Amino acid sequence: MNKVRITVLSRTFQAQLAAQYGVEGLGKCPMLREGQVFYADYAKPDGLCDEAWKAIYQYVFALAHGGKELFYFGDWIREPGVAICSCNDGLRPVIFKLEATDIPSEIDYTPHSD
Repeated sequence: MNKVRITVLSRTFQAQLAAQYGVEGLGKCPMLREGQVFYADYAKPDGLCDEAWKAIYQYVFALAHGGKELFYFGDWIREPGVAICSCNDGLRPVIFKLEATDIPSEIDYTPHSD
């Protein structure tokens, strides 16, 4: 298993929807910044939003386990080993670029059997 590079590409804001449904003063995601980079494998990296992780972890898992091919029969992203995903916040979604790397993942716990 290898690490996956997660880059924050864009923090978006759906102003029309936010005006209709959001609280006063709602803006773009306050947790992340464009250009931020995280590395992950089987576990959420420190500093990444829990909700964002829930939305992207399946792609991270696939890429960490050798996903250096095109997703979805090659009719989505043109670059092998890459996925463009977003978190599930409908008012202020964050867009991520996920990239397979050759950086080996290291286990950070001691396995045991009972």
